[in-house]
Order: sequence, then structure tokens, then C-alpha cells
Amino acid sequence: MTTTTINPAKNEWPQLLQRPVLDTTALEASVGAILADVKAGGDAAVKKYAAQFDGATLTDLRVSPAEMQAAEALVSEELKTAIATARQNITAFHAAQREPKQVVETMPGVQCWRQSIAIQKVGLYIPGGTAPLFSTLLMLAIPAQLAGCKQIVVCTPCQADGQVNPVILYVAQLLGITNVFKVGGVQAIAAMAYG
Repeated sequence: MTTTTINPAKNEWPQLLQRPVLDTTALEASVGAILADVKAGGDAAVKKYAAQFDGATLTDLRVSPAEMQAAEALVSEELKTAIATARQNITAFHAAQREPKQVVETMPGVQCWRQSIAIQKVGLYIPGGTAPLFSTLLMLAIPAQLAGCKQIVVCTPCQADGQVNPVILYVAQLLGITNVFKVGGVQAIAAMAYG
């Protein structure tokens, strides 16, 4: 039940603003066990958790080129147009953030510089459950590409039939991302961290 408080006394503010405290001990233990299992068991552990959490029996974790191509036909032209507009806007915004190497001579003969250097490999987690967030893929992958990241890996959960939401695959293909895996949850983060 929600209550509304109007114009509380200043001495009531700390209590009203206090956030609930959750005991995450059990959650941390569960997550830790999954991380350790994926680190030790690799793909077999990831497949086990896909079956447990997503109800999917997977033989291959990677989305195939055929699946990527088939996805395009399942996305409406109206949505493709909206995605193209979003891509253009996101690209324009992040391209403006590029900075050339900046050299500062702090004293005669002493030069210091600031230079942005891309991370070589990035892993992007794209939620894909009841509300597939393909916009997250646009907002993460485009800046990574503009920064010069050489390898982009995407993990997104699949449905029980082993299929990934076609809009996510369409956006990945549009952006030229071919390393897409049908993996969600903690096991996806562990797989990207441990390889």
C-alpha cells in the first residue's frame, strides 16, 4: 500500500527517504555458484543453465548466419525505419564525443597527453525476455564501434524454442555484429568474462 505525504516536517525527511535494505546473501551465493560453475564447466555449464532458466535445450550457443538472415524478414518495415533513425541519431551523438590526442606542455620540454584508446574486445548483454531491448544493442554497440573496438560479442537470452528475438538479430546484423550468443542471465555474464 502506498501512502502520500505532503509537506512533511524536516525532521521526518531522513525516515521518508530511507531506502529498504535487502539481504542479498542468498542471491550472492547463487550467483557465485553459477559464476564458478561456468568458469569450470564452460559451454556445458552455460547450456545447463539455459535449460534450467530458459527451458531451452541448445546444441549450439552461437546464433547461426541463417538465423541472422531469417530475422530480417520478421521485422516490419515501420520498425526498420525507426531503427534506422535511432541508429543515425545515436551515431551522430557519439561521433561528436570523439577527441583527438591532446598534448599539453606542462613546462618547457615536458609533454603530457591524453589519448582515448579503444578496448579491443567488449561483451554486450542485451535483455531479451518479455521486452527485448534492441535499443540497448544500438546504444552499446554504436559507441563501441565508433571507439574502435575490434571485437564485439553479444549475449541475449533465447526463448524456450532456442530462438532469439528477431529484432535483436536484425539490429546485430545491421550493425555488422556476427558474434551473437543465445545466452542470458548470470551465465551469459560469466561466459563473456571467462571466455
